[in-house]
Amino acid sequence: MSAAPLAPAAPPPTRASVDPLRLHDLEVWPPVVLAPMAGVTNVPFRTLCRRYGGGLYVSEMVGARGLVEGDATSQLKASFAPEEDPRSIQLYAVDPDDAARATALLVGEQRVDHIDLNFGCPAPKVTRHGGGAALPWRRDLYAAIVAATVRHAGDVPVTVKTRLGIDDEHHTYLEAARIAQDLGVAAVALHARTAQDRYGPPADWRHITRLVEAVDLPVLGNGDIWEAADALRMVDQTGCAGVVIGRGCLGRPWLFRDLQAAFAGEPLPPSPDLGQVAGLLTEHAELLVAAFGTYTGLREIRKHTSWYLQGFPVGRTLRRSLNLVESLDELRTLLAEVDRDIPFDEDMRRQPRGHTTRPKKVALPHGWLDTREHGVPLGAGAAVVISGG
Repeated sequence: MSAAPLAPAAPPPTRASVDPLRLHDLEVWPPVVLAPMAGVTNVPFRTLCRRYGGGLYVSEMVGARGLVEGDATSQLKASFAPEEDPRSIQLYAVDPDDAARATALLVGEQRVDHIDLNFGCPAPKVTRHGGGAALPWRRDLYAAIVAATVRHAGDVPVTVKTRLGIDDEHHTYLEAARIAQDLGVAAVALHARTAQDRYGPPADWRHITRLVEAVDLPVLGNGDIWEAADALRMVDQTGCAGVVIGRGCLGRPWLFRDLQAAFAGEPLPPSPDLGQVAGLLTEHAELLVAAFGTYTGLREIRKHTSWYLQGFPVGRTLRRSLNLVESLDELRTLLAEVDRDIPFDEDMRRQPRGHTTRPKKVALPHGWLDTREHGVPLGAGAAVVISGG
């Protein structure tokens, strides 16, 4: 069952008082970051989003071990469009040596301008091995991975993305941010939920405020930014230096246009009608086919189809047919039948999309919570994870 729409928020400030986001020598304006999302933030999706506004557009999570070993999937996830600038990648590592070697590879080939470390993924296939949101609990291992990445990154800024912790009894974010600051990271992004929360309860922005007050480096806020007004409100309420956009842009790449306008204090452009959305959906499919081939590209567009058409009265038959298309021509023919003048349903603006997973006990290695010190390597399965949840 889909989650209920979020209640309308209080009126936002007319403009956030915020400077460009500075990650060492890298300046980002507006201070907006596309969150790494598995199976979503690939080159085609980033290409669409970047057309609408400035910001930092991060790749899908890439496993450090797979990257070093030349795994084809990891190599594909670490690819960029020729015109993509800056080039930002999220790295997943559970071993300091893997982190060091992958970072040296990425920086040595001048492939990236920014590296983000994943310590926030709540997916069971990641946390059950001690990775993602589980890893900061073992603070010595966490510190070693961050230190190895920063050391081998040189002048390339490194950031850390984390959650509040494992659950409400095992918060890690304040300590993790202080460790990261001492080790030279450029910023910390906080998804204001625990791993146990998954994507269910509302994000608790009070923790973003607490983190801003606890460290002397830029803090980026993440969680429940469905429209530009939410971003202004988060900056105003928490004092964060910028925002991280996840599910809010699914089926809505034009959100980055709205964010650009909002942070500049300009009126928001009108929402697209169904004809414009259909054109965008078609272009997204074309980009996916060009990148991955017809078979894979058309299967990749299926999850995006429901997000793009959310709230539009197009009927079940068309939705079902779009999920069965075998060619771009068939997709174009189906979308040519829609009433192009149907306006965007503003009541659906805050309807959740993507993950709606309710709170669930976090899968962890046996005895994980018994100690904060690590001391021994994680199991072999931890390093071979190459995709997030």
